[in-house]
Amino acid sequence: MAPTTGPRPPSWLPTLRDLGESVLTLLTTAVGLGVAVAVVDGVRLSSPWAVVLAAGVVAAGDLLLRTPLRFLARSGSALVALALGLLAQVAVLWVALSVVPGIGAESLWTVLGVLVVSAIVMAVGRWIIGAGNSDYVVSDLVRRARRQARREGVRAPAAGEPRSAGMLVVQLDGVAAPVLREAIEAGLAPNVQRWMAAGTHTLEEWWARIPSTTPASQAGLLHGDSSQIPAFRWWDRDLGRLVVTNHPDDAALVERRLTTGKGLLAGGGTAVSTMFSGDAATSFVVMSRSRTKGPDGGLGPGPAYLRFFASPFVLARAVSLSVGEMVKELYQAHRQRVRGVEPRVSRAGWYVVLRGITNVLLRDLNTSLVAEALLRGSPTIYVDLVDYDEIAHHAGPTRPESLRSLEGLDRVLGTVERVVAVAPRDYEIVVLSDHGQALGATYEQVAGETLLDSVRALMAEPSADGVTSDAGEEWGLLNALVNSALNLSHRPTVLGPDQGRPRRPPADDLPDVVTAGSGNLGLVWFPQVPHRLTLEELQGRWPGLVTGLAARPGVGVVVVDTEARGLVAVGPRGLVLLEQPGAPVEGEDPLLPYGPRGRPDLLRAARLPHTGDLLLVSTVTDRGHIHAFEGQVGSHGGIGGAQNHAFLLHPAGWTVDDELREAVGDDEILVGAEAVHEQLVRWADAAGLRP
Repeated sequence: MAPTTGPRPPSWLPTLRDLGESVLTLLTTAVGLGVAVAVVDGVRLSSPWAVVLAAGVVAAGDLLLRTPLRFLARSGSALVALALGLLAQVAVLWVALSVVPGIGAESLWTVLGVLVVSAIVMAVGRWIIGAGNSDYVVSDLVRRARRQARREGVRAPAAGEPRSAGMLVVQLDGVAAPVLREAIEAGLAPNVQRWMAAGTHTLEEWWARIPSTTPASQAGLLHGDSSQIPAFRWWDRDLGRLVVTNHPDDAALVERRLTTGKGLLAGGGTAVSTMFSGDAATSFVVMSRSRTKGPDGGLGPGPAYLRFFASPFVLARAVSLSVGEMVKELYQAHRQRVRGVEPRVSRAGWYVVLRGITNVLLRDLNTSLVAEALLRGSPTIYVDLVDYDEIAHHAGPTRPESLRSLEGLDRVLGTVERVVAVAPRDYEIVVLSDHGQALGATYEQVAGETLLDSVRALMAEPSADGVTSDAGEEWGLLNALVNSALNLSHRPTVLGPDQGRPRRPPADDLPDVVTAGSGNLGLVWFPQVPHRLTLEELQGRWPGLVTGLAARPGVGVVVVDTEARGLVAVGPRGLVLLEQPGAPVEGEDPLLPYGPRGRPDLLRAARLPHTGDLLLVSTVTDRGHIHAFEGQVGSHGGIGGAQNHAFLLHPAGWTVDDELREAVGDDEILVGAEAVHEQLVRWADAAGLRP
């Protein structure tokens, strides 16, 4: 912000907006306390005015404790801030109920009961008057920013006055471009609609390549390299174990493999709730740094969490609303079952808790952390909001509960827009997704068995004749087609008694086969072999394995390497050589359902360093339905449907460079997260945000 010249109002003088928000806070606190006093046993009340006075004491206590709490949290972590915040909220309320005449509590449990009930009532009251969940946390930050600006004699610059630039990137996890457009038309994203109608922002698509998963896309977006990530989880032959990207140690391992130190957030940026850091100077709830010691590790610096944890009733309110979200999930899942909605999957277990946490608690916390970073003046900020993605996995990408979650995400955009207006930098807001999602019954629902079951059944029967499937005759013909078209020589291997496994020396107790599903992308490894098996080797060991998998219901294509012809994509009734563009298609082209990006995407994915011996993609229907190799009715990771159609909502003045675009059908768009990263870096460089 530019300094003012001439006289300015006293720093202590509040504005009308400050007064209005303070009165609103006082009223909602008083109402919440009043209801809590009425319903919680053990509270004495002799005068209704005592409730108003107690609400005033709560507000004053929050103000007085703010500085010492920040001092104590400065040397601690988020957990220290959580402990201090909870202690502060209980202590302030206990003091209010003890010192105000006409009101009192019999025990500490009574105070806790008043805290929880008040939080729920305040949340309901603010929802009725139209205040978003996150606004309650952030409004205090905005007021403090205005007071600080007046105290330091600064103001928002007039037109033409310089102000340091900034970039805020908000990732709406899993939201496909067509889904966002549908939400806009349905009135579920009014802030995005307003930006587009005003001409401040432009919405366009970008193509999320295989594997269209959050780890791969986010690695590309933040670090410009996703080559170390073939799926959400994979077998690492060098380590001799499964690598799972949402495990902190594995996320750190992957980041070490791909980072160059020049990520999107290099030069003082901030990462919030991401899988990788993007080389940020400050990180909050970043998976790859959560086990790291020091100021940049753990969940992040403690002081930034205090606004969330120590504000009166905020944490209790968030927890209460999270429980309400869980109850809503149970009702919506029951409604799907009663109505016979298909396809559907089970929505029980830990997902119920996970939805409550991601759709309320984590979203509010992330908004608070982003607001702190904006007011701190971090040059570049990146935050991942996962609300929609979690719900859509279990409910379906376009089901009502999934689309309604976009309302909450749009409110977050409106909230951060308010903070940007008083931030010390002139932030441009970029909103994007890492991939979309596609609907469909799972592979297990279609085939009647898991992918691992299918592989083991084919391994156990070394000849093609013994396999039973819905396409048994076609499968036998396909096996002949593969051998003749590729001129494969049949080299039998002596098989042991263990489900057709080759007789090999023990290999450190490694499993004979590993399968992993990332949406409708399935990968298969044979870890006891120290190298990637070719089709010739597979035909020698298990002659019916590849063609048997290709003929399974729900499988659209199987990609495998060969010794002489390179990668080959085998479908139920034909095959194509991926690395020989001029070679004729044998039988029916298995890549036709996957559109113009099918061949290049599969070719790239099958050459990634840690990819499987076999790469499978499910069938894709004319309606864009797919079949996940895991228990999700809405999924992503492979290709087909809306899962590859990610979106990029960027400032209208920041245009996408033509040389970064590629042709996808009739459109020229960015292809791959690396291309989006390059564009973001160019925008940041042009704004002077990177060293």
